Amino acid sequence: MKNLKMKKWKFLITVILSTISLTAFCGGKAKLVSGSLSALTGKTIGIQYVYAGMTVAKYKAEADYILKKKTEYNNEEPGSGDKWEAAWKTDRLMRFESAFLMSLAENVVGTSIEFGTSGAYKMIVKTTFTEPGCNVGTSGAAAVINTTYIFKDPSGNELATIVIKGATGNTFGAHDVDTGVRIAEAYASSGKILGQFIRQSVK
Repeated sequence: MKNLKMKKWKFLITVILSTISLTAFCGGKAKLVSGSLSALTGKTIGIQYVYAGMTVAKYKAEADYILKKKTEYNNEEPGSGDKWEAAWKTDRLMRFESAFLMSLAENVVGTSIEFGTSGAYKMIVKTTFTEPGCNVGTSGAAAVINTTYIFKDPSGNELATIVIKGATGNTFGAHDVDTGVRIAEAYASSGKILGQFIRQSVK
């Protein structure tokens, strides 16, 4: 059963990345805020994801957004809001982080830099803003995320900080009615932007 679920998620992520590769990446640009990426060449970098302090849509606190959506869904169908809340959190590991890592890895090929779940060097992925977007059939809005990437050496010293604002998850077709799919597309977009920036920076 566990293997079946993993295959399902891998298939979903593959569909997401395939769809993204066929569409233009709207918005999103990497900016080196401080430091240098030169020390990362030849290193294996472990990724740590941080969501604390993230704002969502017009809400300054993620908890306020969750409460609103959970209440709306539960009012429409008892229990559906609780399921939505659970998915909002589990989507991070099952969708967002997986889509981001796969896209990033594809775009740093040839740099001798590897990213994974562990490594002496660290990259902290801090999501500062999420716009879930929407898809109502005839119209919709893309998901958008802003992220800050902080690179640290084995001693914890900060090597570089990169900011990407406006990485989008497009809303073409009926496949992304699910909020999680749109946001996963935005993470894959951010992974591509970051990977390309790293590849250009360490030539």
